[in-house]
Amino acid sequence: MLYFLLTTNHYLGNQKFMVLSVVFIFTYLVPLLILILFKRLKIIKSYKTESIKERKLPIALMVILFYLMGNTMNNAVNLRDISLLFYATSIGLLLVYILFFFKIKASIHLLSLGISAGFFMVLGNNYSQSYALVIMIIFLLSGVLASARLHLKAHTTKEIYIGFFLGMLTPIVLNYIL
Repeated sequence: MLYFLLTTNHYLGNQKFMVLSVVFIFTYLVPLLILILFKRLKIIKSYKTESIKERKLPIALMVILFYLMGNTMNNAVNLRDISLLFYATSIGLLLVYILFFFKIKASIHLLSLGISAGFFMVLGNNYSQSYALVIMIIFLLSGVLASARLHLKAHTTKEIYIGFFLGMLTPIVLNYIL
């Protein structure tokens, strides 16, 4: 939603509403339903998915879901920027999944904030606009969230940093590849 508020792109008819609806459904409702289903099928013990083993299948499904969302947005008029966001999220989650094999449980919360920071850095660079205030707020929120994750003992400091910096670098690198 922040993207639509801050950018000056021109959107067709109800395009903003449709995009926000699709994004809400596929980034909030579908993952929520997947977790509920997995809990009922006893694939996961709790909604927190604390262990690497419990995280593997939900993350793998999210990699696919975000990739498909990226493809969908990439084929729509005026939505290439948003497709970068979804592709970056898919790749970031894929990297988190790969880290599971090294027994590293990178913070997905910080990954998402890192992706947001990197995304607005890319937008600022691509459109010669300053999103410095937005990026500073994201960094501030990241610090608060990182502190909370550490306080809850959900992650180590290393896992927090890995999550955030993987997230921040993914849209930047992907922007230069695409």
